[in-house]
Amino acid sequence: MVAFVEIRTAKSAGFCFGVERAVNRVYEEIKGENAVYTYGPIIHNEEVVRDLKEHGVNVIQNVDDFTEGMPGTVIIRSHGIGKSVQDAMESKGCNVVDATCPYVKKIHRVVSKESQAGRVIIIIGSSRHPEVQGIKGWSENDVYIIETKEDAEKVSLPEGTKVCIVSQTTFNYKKFEELVEIISKKRYDILALNTICNATEIRQNESRELARNSDAMIVIGGEHSSNTQKLYEICKNECKNTYYIQTAEDLNLAELKSFERVGITAGASTPNKIIKEVQKACQK
Repeated sequence: MVAFVEIRTAKSAGFCFGVERAVNRVYEEIKGENAVYTYGPIIHNEEVVRDLKEHGVNVIQNVDDFTEGMPGTVIIRSHGIGKSVQDAMESKGCNVVDATCPYVKKIHRVVSKESQAGRVIIIIGSSRHPEVQGIKGWSENDVYIIETKEDAEKVSLPEGTKVCIVSQTTFNYKKFEELVEIISKKRYDILALNTICNATEIRQNESRELARNSDAMIVIGGEHSSNTQKLYEICKNECKNTYYIQTAEDLNLAELKSFERVGITAGASTPNKIIKEVQKACQK
């Protein structure tokens, strides 16, 4: 066991701009007298969602749960929603606050415009992720969602088909390039747009470098956080002793004490409070 453990935290760890903006908006709304709802969890972090619930914020999971003229405010989560869901909310007279991340909103506009122009939309990302489902919901043309090389190989369209490729904002940049390259060999008329958030790319590169120079790596984030899962994959490739935790309570401190250099990073939906708690626990 070493006498000293060096703890280093990635500068970009924690809330990104879009997440912080969405969470702050919810806390602003609960200061008022009206009931507050979010369409789906505002972000993928169980601790934040639990705290909001304690403040009276309810999560609505389905558009059918909206009633005509429902009192209170409905906040669209940072991941965004499809056009039909938004239209349904507004048609029922709900007071809607759109907290969709501006970078995701930009993809919605691109998909809407390019699909109207006749392009087939290819989204690179996880089909199960709400952000991807929301992006898909703005297309007026066919949509293909691909996440793996196998998915990309299976795409079969007539030669010369007009295609627009976009990406989930938190997708792995290197994987995005690989998948675009596969599709580019299919002789389509391709418009490929790298819509990965710049903050995501910085976070991934920074975490990769930190993991490469650490004996152990701690990745903090919600269980269902896509961007945290990708950080874990990136760090695991560089440092075999990589641990995915949600809070400081998940730490195996006895095991960490055997490492000299420990790196810490966190997903875009991880509150700074949790990061500080992990740092403090590691320094005991």
